[in-house]
Amino acid sequence: MGKLDAAGGRRRILLKGLAAAAMLPSTGMAGDSPSITRRIPASGEIVPAIGLGTWQSFDVSSGAEFAAAKETLRQFAGLGGTVVDSSPMYGKSEFAVGQLASQLGLVGKLFLATKVWTTGRAAGIHQMDESFSLMGTQRMDLMQIHNLLDATTHMKTLRGWKEAGRIRYWGITHYHSGAYAEIERFMKAERPDFLQINYSLAEPESGERLLPLARDLGIAVIANRPFAEGALFAQVKGKTLPPWAADFDAASWAQFFLKWILADGAVTCAIPGTRNPKYLADNMAAGRGRLPDQSARTRMTGLLRR
Repeated sequence: MGKLDAAGGRRRILLKGLAAAAMLPSTGMAGDSPSITRRIPASGEIVPAIGLGTWQSFDVSSGAEFAAAKETLRQFAGLGGTVVDSSPMYGKSEFAVGQLASQLGLVGKLFLATKVWTTGRAAGIHQMDESFSLMGTQRMDLMQIHNLLDATTHMKTLRGWKEAGRIRYWGITHYHSGAYAEIERFMKAERPDFLQINYSLAEPESGERLLPLARDLGIAVIANRPFAEGALFAQVKGKTLPPWAADFDAASWAQFFLKWILADGAVTCAIPGTRNPKYLADNMAAGRGRLPDQSARTRMTGLLRR
């Protein structure tokens, strides 16, 4: 069983016992609340705090899986979502996003983000040009240097493209704590518009230095791996959501995990990945209603460490 299938299986087990009303952002106190939004420090632009990741989930080009991805993207936009993150390393994901956005009439209505992950100026430009074409846009909202690979070279290109209006923002990404010291140095020296980093109840380390630094420097933060590739669902398998989760409008474990992330004010957007419309609705509900205060976040952390 692949990682995506395993994570999905664990989540399906957890969701089976929940009432349908708990899944839908149109019900209950959270459903009656406006979507949680955050400002991008570099511009003041407002974006919804729950976005959509496409790693593995949108690596499709036809058939039932493509249809499921289409319905997921349709619901995502219908529920107010805009930020869609992809990458040329995610197989057919950029193609799927571009095709589905066109079919759904969403061209120009999404906040499209992707990445460059290669060495050399010419290779970087070629790869990014291909991403523009696949995603069906003339102007990328956010282009990110993945894993800081040849960051100095690509940064020069991206700064020029931003000045010329070809991209709106540029940033850097990573997913491994071993790179945090290098990321910190780069953030201080170069001040990218965005940092995309792993941050969750299972991987909270970036919250110690990187997120406070991003807040101080005015750098937007995208939280990736919000479920730690399904590890969080495995950790709570067979456990009942604590009743005090209702104090911050969490009606499922997915919402519990996501609200912990969003309660950190340095986070601009979290990007859970899925092509399952049911999971999408569940994730989006985390972007409504109350968020846990610091006391509740500490309690949430303690619950997962028992």
